Amino acid sequence: MIHWRTYPTRQAQALALANAVVARLDEALTVRPRALLAVSGGTSPRAFLEQLARLPVAWRDVDITLVDDRWLPPAHAESNARLVAETLLPGANGGHWLPLVDIKTPASLHVRTLNATWTHGVPQVCVLGMGEDGHTASLFADAVQWRDAITTHDKFVLMQPQHAPHLRVSWSLAALASCERLLLQIQGPAKRAVFEAAQAEAQDNAISRLIHCEGVNIDVFWSEE
Repeated sequence: MIHWRTYPTRQAQALALANAVVARLDEALTVRPRALLAVSGGTSPRAFLEQLARLPVAWRDVDITLVDDRWLPPAHAESNARLVAETLLPGANGGHWLPLVDIKTPASLHVRTLNATWTHGVPQVCVLGMGEDGHTASLFADAVQWRDAITTHDKFVLMQPQHAPHLRVSWSLAALASCERLLLQIQGPAKRAVFEAAQAEAQDNAISRLIHCEGVNIDVFWSEE
């Protein structure tokens, strides 16, 4: 089921999304001692992450991770970990950071180790983005690992897109579909059209695959600009 929330500006969207994440984390923490929050990188989430860092959250009870990250040092300008370190973590006092990338280890070994040792389950709250090609997280349909990423029961997959830079670590389709609360942040008419087309008819891209997974509910936070 898809629930649309529409905003005139990105700033209004960012504030509404941040408040929604706080509410969902509060709900999760009423039934468990800890909650796992997964957020997205890139350029669109910056305002949302800055807003979230200013809001009251029981961060000492929250584990924070990424939906996906590029196989880069955490200080690299294009690392999603760097974005979170610059925006959310300074305000999330007591939050436990769980990175997805460790470049000291070979990438394939690292992902196998993540799958073997991850004890945190799937996120209770997961904030996604989406590209105009319909990818979400780093589940790119042009990657050689695409079929494995949408069929595996592993939580994490290694992805090498053909038309986007960098090797990436991403949550798998099955893991995303298992998240308790999925929130999607998108902007502009082009991305709305991509999402609505993916909803109307099954397509071979990640957002369509996710929408059509049984039992999946997505709250879409869309801004006009």
